[in-house]
Amino acid sequence: MTKQPPPSQSPSELPLAEFQGRWWVAHTKPRQEKALAWDIFRSEGSYFLPMYEKIKRSRARRWTSVLPLFTGYVFLCGDERTRLRALETNRIANLIPVPDQAGLVAELTRIRQLLAGGLSIDPHPGLTRGAACRIRVGPLAGLEGQVERRKGLARFIVNVTILGQGAAVEIDADWLEPIE
Repeated sequence: MTKQPPPSQSPSELPLAEFQGRWWVAHTKPRQEKALAWDIFRSEGSYFLPMYEKIKRSRARRWTSVLPLFTGYVFLCGDERTRLRALETNRIANLIPVPDQAGLVAELTRIRQLLAGGLSIDPHPGLTRGAACRIRVGPLAGLEGQVERRKGLARFIVNVTILGQGAAVEIDADWLEPIE
């Protein structure tokens, strides 16, 4: 029996910009991201937990794991009661206040759009000093981020500034246009 991952966000039908309340970044205890998301989901709270699929191989066996894109972090949204209920789960090591609420929502919305694009996604370990660009065509058209070259390929990166991390996808460089 395999345990299903939680929904990546709750409520699932709303854009992140329409979530009600204040955003916090929950730095979880080790390997508690999905459990915290399930706890918040069951208490009808609001959260965003971006996840990606990773294919693992061992000899002749192959399986897919669903992993948090930002290991150790869940994004909570709500009022003081939501914050206290999340802390009561005993799954949070630290709750990080978000001074730039609108900026975080914009970055998380771009991450959500990147995940919905259907391309293979990887965590990106840190902020890069790449050129700002916009995707012109394809399922991610209009998405803004940074570009870097890696082994001859273009990697499109969307960062979450408060974490100092991001997500990256390999993309055809012809799909990109610079932002001026």
